[in-house]
Amino acid sequence: MLTKWKHSLVAILLFAMLWPGSGAYSQSNKISGYVFGDYYYIAACHDNSIEKNNGFWFRRIYFTYDHDLNESFSARFRIEMNSPGNFTSNEKLQPFVKDAYLRWNHSRHNIIVGLSVTPTWQLVEKIWGLRFVEKTPLDLQKFGSSRDLGLALKGSFDSQKRVNYHFMLANGGGTSSETNPGKKVLFSLSAKPTPNFIVEGYADFEERPGRRNRYTLQGFAAYQQDDLRFGVQFAHQTRQIFEDREKLNLQIASVFAATRFSPHIWAFARYDRNFDPNPDAGKIAYVPFIATAKTNFVLLGLDLSLSKAVHLSPNVELIVYDKVSGERHDADVIPRITFYYVYQ
Repeated sequence: MLTKWKHSLVAILLFAMLWPGSGAYSQSNKISGYVFGDYYYIAACHDNSIEKNNGFWFRRIYFTYDHDLNESFSARFRIEMNSPGNFTSNEKLQPFVKDAYLRWNHSRHNIIVGLSVTPTWQLVEKIWGLRFVEKTPLDLQKFGSSRDLGLALKGSFDSQKRVNYHFMLANGGGTSSETNPGKKVLFSLSAKPTPNFIVEGYADFEERPGRRNRYTLQGFAAYQQDDLRFGVQFAHQTRQIFEDREKLNLQIASVFAATRFSPHIWAFARYDRNFDPNPDAGKIAYVPFIATAKTNFVLLGLDLSLSKAVHLSPNVELIVYDKVSGERHDADVIPRITFYYVYQ
């Protein structure tokens, strides 16, 4: 009953937004979205219960509505749906609100109020350019959230947009509701010394109940041109895990490269190193990480452009674990055929 009510509410909201109040569809309204998913095969796995599993799933479905209220104000409403990624659930796809914000734009600066993109990995994901294949390292390892509810200030310090900033004061709950008085502060600063080279520094602090606070530091550098892009990233997160201020330190390093072989074919490779076991590894969707071991994550594949809006990517993910108490878990090997298409 509750599920039907949720679906009805979403339908009502969409209908209300799309209803042409003046009798004609305005040019300032835009509907867009995209879909990506895979056919996957668990060729090898540390968990024998899911080894040889295979099937199709949607890792993301977006439906986005953008509306320009006037020259200064704009709004976005976006819903997302995903297939369960824990290899055991058979639940149906459930929609949830991904974006819901009002933006005020003045010259090179923006004020955004509502549920909007955080600066945690926005730039990294943009240059990685293959979100439909896999999340960026901090996203994959659950070091933060791509969205949060609060106030954001975002813009450029110069007319050529060589130095950019993104500040956010938010609940810290991602797309979920606030449940504590603590807040999260996030800030990124990026610079382009040359047209092809970009660097970014990022920091955040999140106040959590029971003094289980977290803070994150990240550095990122990338080079990109028409037929090549390359990036390196390092991140450190400190988690207070008890009221006596005992701390857990987690570090990740990553390097990726992508190159174009022809107008319609890119090849890409990525390596992530978790220098510490990730206690949240068991919560990672679509990839069966172990929470007790340091990991080496390798991603190799091709991006085939069947058209400007349709991509197909044969790729393989490999996870190799460090030894734990003298023993090493079996590696995980997941070949996939990933599909991606855009509509607007």
